[in-house]
Amino acid sequence: MWIENVIDILLRSLISLVVLFIITECMGKKQLNQLNLFDYIIGISIGSIAATLSVDRSVDYLDGIISIVIYGLIATLISYLTTRSILFRRFFTGVPLVLMNHGKIIYNNLKKSKLDLNDFLQLARENGYYDISQVNCAILEPSGRVSFLAKSKYLPLTPNDDKLKVEPNGLVSNLIIDGKLMKNNIKRIGHDEKWVLKRLENLGYKSIDDILLVTCNLKEEIHVFLKESVPNNLEILE
Repeated sequence: MWIENVIDILLRSLISLVVLFIITECMGKKQLNQLNLFDYIIGISIGSIAATLSVDRSVDYLDGIISIVIYGLIATLISYLTTRSILFRRFFTGVPLVLMNHGKIIYNNLKKSKLDLNDFLQLARENGYYDISQVNCAILEPSGRVSFLAKSKYLPLTPNDDKLKVEPNGLVSNLIIDGKLMKNNIKRIGHDEKWVLKRLENLGYKSIDDILLVTCNLKEEIHVFLKESVPNNLEILE
């Protein structure tokens, strides 16, 4: 009896894999980090159906295959429509969202994207930007990936620039995050809260309530990022 069960499960699994392979070929070969929300939902649904078909003997072979094919056809149809219509593309795929522009963090877009400041700074570090003041633009792509563009003077050197001298760099300290003083970070660079507030006052900032982020580099240069609002024409990229 158990041999029959094993053979049945093996057959169901092979059929599921073959159908999944065919459907995937028809849907296209997007990488995981290129999937939009709709593709992700379709992928989970198809995978769940295939897994159920493999182990649940109460599910008829044909019913499971038809269900997978229907999901695959829907995904293929949506993919076709999004390549033909901007409106469909915006609805199903989404649009890029500007998180940082001209060196200023767009605070309301950061909230809209459900990213907190620490998440954003982590993404910047993962992309090689340990000093956020070196970033000119940051865009949240429909796939969930954040693209960064460095300021002109921080762009990578080319072979023609190999004679230029560059100063050593290091980790940047975040002195204020979301309007709150980071006491441990301030202490780590050998200063206190009064020093930070004095530096900010010299720069014309009387209150830290509207400050999103303050960073300090190895040369003790202060960079201030306010809780910026964004003009309507910069809220999203078409």
